[in-house]
Amino acid sequence: MVIDERSSFIMNSQTILFIELVSVFIGISLFLWLLVQILLQRKLLGKYLAKHKEFNKDDNVFDKVERFLPSVASNDADSIERKFYSAGLYESKYAHLYMPVKYLTAAIGSGIIYLLLGKDSSMTTQVALMCIWLVVCISIPDAILSSRKKALEEKLSGQLPYLLDLLAMCVHTGMTIESSLSYLAKEMQGFDKDLAHMIARTNDRANIVGLEPALDELYVRVPTNEMRSFVMTLKQSLHYGSSIYEILNTLAADIRSVRLLSLEEKVGKLAAKMSVPLILFIMIPVVILIAAPGVMRMMTGVY
Repeated sequence: MVIDERSSFIMNSQTILFIELVSVFIGISLFLWLLVQILLQRKLLGKYLAKHKEFNKDDNVFDKVERFLPSVASNDADSIERKFYSAGLYESKYAHLYMPVKYLTAAIGSGIIYLLLGKDSSMTTQVALMCIWLVVCISIPDAILSSRKKALEEKLSGQLPYLLDLLAMCVHTGMTIESSLSYLAKEMQGFDKDLAHMIARTNDRANIVGLEPALDELYVRVPTNEMRSFVMTLKQSLHYGSSIYEILNTLAADIRSVRLLSLEEKVGKLAAKMSVPLILFIMIPVVILIAAPGVMRMMTGVY
């Protein structure tokens, strides 16, 4: 009976291993087929472009690899570039390699786990470790980019009152909004590179499409309440021609007041948040230390 159970267990493990190998083979085949199809499309596109314009012969190896390497597992390379840009990584030349590198790292790590563990551990342990590694490789980079994006938005919102003060002073001296943005983009490089890049980007877009669309794009990149107030103030001044000096000073003061109130609110919530670890790590151990001797005496008396 024991031999039959062992043989059935071996048969089941061999069946599971065979199914996993077949699944891996099918996945690799689909991956290679997709890679070949994309390479053929790139080759046809390269032949078409070669008829009209020759490739630059001075390109280095990385540029050639970048031109012909497909963006595997990425349906929209522009969205990945926007993620990198929103996270403060403005030079995202190789952003389209983000998804291939991420999934390739996940596959290589899963293979290393399988080779290292081998027959020393069960199939369940191997699958569990591989799943954990896949989750880490796929979710952690996106979480890092998301946290960098939120931190950058918070940083820009915090520096916005200083920008409003400087912009108000430039306008008060007789400069236009466009010339003020162009001047501040150069002068604020030593103060805050992210804020200077934001102003320079807005100024460049304003020279191409106009100031109002550039301000709308600015709010799309930094969707915070402070930035919305700043954009609406400038657009209102452009529409109605109202004096913007007093408005910018008032807006800067209001933003500082709102951020101070939010900070006071966080400080007020700190006491309630600290009560949970206080109860878990101080009150409960104290109660156990006080009640433990009496409980032990009662137990010794019973037994």
